[in-house]
Amino acid sequence: MKEKKDILSRIYLVYVLLCVFSLSILYRIIVIQFVQGDEWKAKAEAFTTKVHEIEAVRGNIFDVNGALLATSLPYYEIGIDINAPSIDEKLFRENKDSLAYSLHNLFKDKTETQYLRILNSARKTKDRYVLLQRSVSYKDLQSLKKFPILRKGSKGGLVTLQTNKRERPFRLLAARTIGLARDGVKPVGLEGAFDTSLTGISGRRLMQKIAGDVWRPINDENEVEPKDGSDLYTTIDINIQDVAEHALLKALLKNNATHGCAVLMEVKTGAIKAIANLTKGGKDSTEYYESLNYAIGYPTEPGSTFKLASFLALLEDYNLSLDEQVQVGRGKCNYYDITVTDSHEPEAEKISAQRVFETSSNVGTTKLVTKYYSKNPQQFVDRLNSFGLNKPLGLTIPGEGKPLIKQTKDKDWSGVTLPQMSYGYESLITPLQTLTLYNAIANNGKMVKPHFVKEIKRNDNTVMKFGTEVIKEQVVKPSTIKKAKELLEGVVLNGTGKGLNITAFKVGGKTGTAAIAKNGIYGKGNQRTYQASFVGYFPADNPLYTCIVIINSPSNGIYYGGLVAGPVFKEIAEKVYSGSLDFLSPINDQNNVINRTPVIAMLKGDELNKVVKQLNIPSKNIPATSTYVSRNYSDSTKLNVAEAKLEDTLKKGFIPNLSGLSAKDALYLLENRGLNVKLEGYGLVKKQSISVGQKYNKGDKIILTLS
Repeated sequence: MKEKKDILSRIYLVYVLLCVFSLSILYRIIVIQFVQGDEWKAKAEAFTTKVHEIEAVRGNIFDVNGALLATSLPYYEIGIDINAPSIDEKLFRENKDSLAYSLHNLFKDKTETQYLRILNSARKTKDRYVLLQRSVSYKDLQSLKKFPILRKGSKGGLVTLQTNKRERPFRLLAARTIGLARDGVKPVGLEGAFDTSLTGISGRRLMQKIAGDVWRPINDENEVEPKDGSDLYTTIDINIQDVAEHALLKALLKNNATHGCAVLMEVKTGAIKAIANLTKGGKDSTEYYESLNYAIGYPTEPGSTFKLASFLALLEDYNLSLDEQVQVGRGKCNYYDITVTDSHEPEAEKISAQRVFETSSNVGTTKLVTKYYSKNPQQFVDRLNSFGLNKPLGLTIPGEGKPLIKQTKDKDWSGVTLPQMSYGYESLITPLQTLTLYNAIANNGKMVKPHFVKEIKRNDNTVMKFGTEVIKEQVVKPSTIKKAKELLEGVVLNGTGKGLNITAFKVGGKTGTAAIAKNGIYGKGNQRTYQASFVGYFPADNPLYTCIVIINSPSNGIYYGGLVAGPVFKEIAEKVYSGSLDFLSPINDQNNVINRTPVIAMLKGDELNKVVKQLNIPSKNIPATSTYVSRNYSDSTKLNVAEAKLEDTLKKGFIPNLSGLSAKDALYLLENRGLNVKLEGYGLVKKQSISVGQKYNKGDKIILTLS
């Protein structure tokens, strides 16, 4: 009986213990789940890892000469995990003061004491992430990585988050054509057209969540390295772009216009060398911005520049004689309820077709077109369509405007449509389409598509090239081209474009002045607004460039194309002509062109060797090394040089003769020896503030006056 009681006692004890154990487990579950749940969740999240995508660096955009038009600059958000496991109390205590001093010295936004207080507070509260600075440059980041504690990288608590900001070094120049690339916004312009090539391929990196939804890299190395985007080389010449932009801006300010555009295109290739689009900031503003691409995206009624298309049709279909007489009366005629007038009073009752075009007679143009096409207006429309004016050009840049050439079957075709179309109304054409037609005439009938990109490169290797694309081999007959050039050149010599007054070279072109309709209604008197334009090619003897200028809503009382847009064309043409070798005849067609040795700047022997060999200049004693040499004038028949010994003199502690040295070389030599160099002017060194042969000390200031 006693044994039975002992066994039962033991069983009850075990049972009680099991119950207590079970209850304790249940208690812990309840505590962990409901009391300590948030704490354990936070700890779990703190050790969460995830593979993050690393954005590839977007490719650069260059001009035709390699000048940088758009690039991505890295910026960093910098934080610190001052409680990282590798930062023990001793390391923190010994380095916190110097770290605070370094941070203050670099960023200068807080005092040393404030930074020290931030570090101490984070250490005390066990804060795993403290934001130090946003938008830190790459240069400052490299300095930051050398600071106490942080020099250990991610093990030293350094947390960096890289973002890339798209920058345009030339700001306004060609901004709308280059376009924008921003997070969450669809790129436009070239940025949008070639987004796939520029974007690159993202990489991957293993990151750990530490606190406050902040992620830090676990390893210094990426899991998968990103592949940067390809580079885009455009046809734009930033120097010509600068000329076009400033010439257009000057005219917009002078005429208080709302907006305008100017485009310069290479005749043979269709390469766009400059494209400027400027819009007024507001009604009373004097600021203009590149906000809308009018040249590509906004078709308008072209006005008198369209008369070239009308005359091309007449010449092509009916072999119109330029001497044919046209009755223009007093510069006024009626078509049903529409009165067509000339801006300039005609010089006679009858004038030749040539004078109709030169003086931009609306009456004369409508009479010629209605005479030949009134019985079959579709023939006129078909001819315009053959010039490609009824469809977009198919440009690489998105957002091209859709042109409008009315068809005789359209519901809004009326008895006045044919005469109205003949001088640039009831049609919508983009400026670039107008330019393309004129370019075809300058190119002897071959119509080429305008293009903006030369090639795409990756790691300096060409991925894709873009050549000339021919739209139509011969848009009109050669005989038509010949007469069209006579008409266009006559405008500048004897007509509405005579005010251009360009004497250095001949120009062919056409002025245009169009009234602008608002909601289908043309205003009257002071309420009417105009679009002034000029489009042409130069030099007329051998056309290399075509150019169109359009200025919208000039409001200072002058609105004629020759007076408002013409000066912009003139400035662009003259500056391009004066600054390009393409217009000059070669001077080295004959042997022995150089009959005396040239004056040279002080430069390196190997560089001078390349020059004299290329130009076939008689020379002697030129070393093939990178030693600096200067001209020896003892021999006038051959280019003779002597070693300048600049570096040797500087090493001995004396200032050499720097006269004739380029600013770049002078800076390199002097700053390498610890001198503080200040440049005045530009060009070659003409004077130096420290005399030749004088001793110098590191840190001395030397002023170089450039010629």
